[in-house]
Amino acid sequence: MNEERIRLIRERLDTHLEPSFLEIIDESHLHVGHAGAKDGRGHFRLQIGSPKFAGLRPIQCHRLVYDAVGDLMQTDIHALSIELA
Repeated sequence: MNEERIRLIRERLDTHLEPSFLEIIDESHLHVGHAGAKDGRGHFRLQIGSPKFAGLRPIQCHRLVYDAVGDLMQTDIHALSIELA
């Protein structure tokens, strides 16, 4: 199931941010037994670079990422760690 989630995340980010670098790492296995993992949503680490981040502060870049994944934060993603590349 997380392969499908990664595909959806990648699709959203590709469409909205046109990343020059993108790596999505599934870290859900590290959170087994964690209260936040009970709902079945995944934990992901994202490494991303995008020309759309030029001139923006990190918090603004993070907001663009969250806007891009949108409703997946409610349905598929429990936690998303963002590293700007």
